[in-house]
Amino acid sequence: MSDPAPAADTRRPSGERARPHLLVLRALGLGDFLTAVPALRALERAHPGWSMQLAAPPAHADLLALAGLDWALLPTEGPATPPWPYAEPPETAVNLHGSGPESVRALRALGPRRLWSYAHPQAGGHPGPAWPTGMHDVDLWCGLLAYYGISADRGDLRLLLPRARAEPAGA
Repeated sequence: MSDPAPAADTRRPSGERARPHLLVLRALGLGDFLTAVPALRALERAHPGWSMQLAAPPAHADLLALAGLDWALLPTEGPATPPWPYAEPPETAVNLHGSGPESVRALRALGPRRLWSYAHPQAGGHPGPAWPTGMHDVDLWCGLLAYYGISADRGDLRLLLPRARAEPAGA
């Protein structure tokens, strides 16, 4: 997994643009992470060369690796504004956290150029598709991306096998 860049990177050659940042908020538990895997993979495929960040609980670092995602983890609990260690705001922030307005406000606080979310009238009238009811989370997140023109495969749920741990000498 890549680590976040320092807030002020003065080593970039003059005239070179920084890689755009994509931030996803999904600061919930294990099952919630797993239902977002098809959407996370679709976002990664749709944004080659971008710097990808997931705002999620610290324990999700291992889950990112098992999902085969090379994303930086921004440790976040709940629908809070994640720590943002970069000089530039996210080019795109994606709300895969839930239906409440808190997650939209948390992402909006970072000043992303684009914020993809379901509509939230209580969050300053944020536009987007209406929140569907009675839908599995996998379909919910794949549907959100479809609204924004990104195709996600709801069956893309596979995880990599963890590497076998070496036995201690003399065991």
